[in-house]
Amino acid sequence: MGNQKHTDAGQISKLQRERQRMPSVDVLVEGIIKGDSSTLGRAITLVESNRKDHLEKANAIVQKCLSQKRDAIRIGITGVPGVGKSTFIEALGAQLNAQGNRVAVLAVDPTSTQSKGSILGDKTRMDELVKNPKAFIRPSPSGETLGGVARKTRETIILCEAAGYNIVLIETVGVGQSETAVHGMVDFFLLLKLSGAGDELQGIKRGIVEMADALVVNKADGDNIKKAAAAAGAFKRALHLYPPKENGWIPKVLTCSATENSGIDAIWEMIQGYIEQNKKSGYFLEKRKRQNRNWLYESIEERLKSEFFQNGNIAPEIEKFVTEVMAETISPFQAAAELIGMFKNKS
Repeated sequence: MGNQKHTDAGQISKLQRERQRMPSVDVLVEGIIKGDSSTLGRAITLVESNRKDHLEKANAIVQKCLSQKRDAIRIGITGVPGVGKSTFIEALGAQLNAQGNRVAVLAVDPTSTQSKGSILGDKTRMDELVKNPKAFIRPSPSGETLGGVARKTRETIILCEAAGYNIVLIETVGVGQSETAVHGMVDFFLLLKLSGAGDELQGIKRGIVEMADALVVNKADGDNIKKAAAAAGAFKRALHLYPPKENGWIPKVLTCSATENSGIDAIWEMIQGYIEQNKKSGYFLEKRKRQNRNWLYESIEERLKSEFFQNGNIAPEIEKFVTEVMAETISPFQAAAELIGMFKNKS
């Protein structure tokens, strides 16, 4: 009997500790609105979690923050590894902070398909910006799917805006489809390039360059200034090969040195000019509306996919069909049709 009481007391104590570790939705929202960075971090952790109870809590937090958020300027920044994205963001963020802005940096790190881990090192590479009370830096794993990037980052943007950050910088990994996802959730998409690294020829190709609203050649300093200017000229000529953008904007090509903090002010002036032009024309609001519509469709797809694979009745059956598909005793299309039929009947 005594052991039973001891066990019950231990379970109650464990439950109390769990509640203390996980504040209520209202407490978290209140802390976010007050601009408390630690509370914001805890809420983002819920958003990034795959646990069902965390997902429900995260959805409630995002819903409440929607009515509190201020529309920040959302800027996507990408480029190949080594182009100096973190250094550039730190230089830009410091300048924006000095002008009185509150800046949130969301750095999407690649998730390993083998270890399922991420490095999440951007916070250590922005050691000065992370000390600024008007800045918030959050490195986040990209997850194993493109939809994961879209869902988690979009919801995190809403939380950051509710917390009073009026500029959100989203740094992508620069090595995959996450660029496409981030491009679909920002107001301005900036591509950082290098000179003398074969980037000039790559820049002529379609794809990510076509998505960019501006190309910036970084590391234009020292002996590299002339090379950077030549690369910028090559990019300008290449951009004439692309069709005009829907909003009539002609992508700009600039040079900068993030380490020497030169050219950063001109880049920010260009971004401001772009935003002002799009707000006057109505394109800014129309683009936001389309992004929200796409967010709905992507959320539906992600939710259906998650419920399908996590369904206790379906999970064991999938392996059976996988074996048959690999043995070519059934086509993938027929296997998919049967699995979906089973899912509909058992849900």
